[in-house]
Amino acid sequence: MNVLLSIKPKYINKIKKGSKLYEFRRTIFKQEVNEIYVYATSPIKKIVGKIIIEDIIQDVPEQLWKLYYRKAGICKKDFFAYFEGTDIGYAIKIKEFKSFKEPIDPYKINSKFVAPQSYAYTSNILPNITL
Repeated sequence: MNVLLSIKPKYINKIKKGSKLYEFRRTIFKQEVNEIYVYATSPIKKIVGKIIIEDIIQDVPEQLWKLYYRKAGICKKDFFAYFEGTDIGYAIKIKEFKSFKEPIDPYKINSKFVAPQSYAYTSNILPNITL
């Protein structure tokens, strides 16, 4: 199973540079995921690459910050604002990021495409695409 994650371009750039090795999420996949495709949010609005997962860590946000803040790629204020109101968080440890030579415009593949708020299974939103 593959998923599409929506990530802001400023964080994608940090992932590419290696200063962000963890992608944090309030919810995590319900099925086993093989590949994570990265949808760059506005103004790019394209699928720009894929993440190879090393690990997914579940813990309280305070512990996630304590353990991973050096490679979080996000400031403490924004981190805790994101996790406000939740007791559990997830850190996706990025083993590798592979940029696509040519970003994919999902709106050309599916005119009814809606970018996921967090993540979506590609089979549900881009069923006819081979990434």
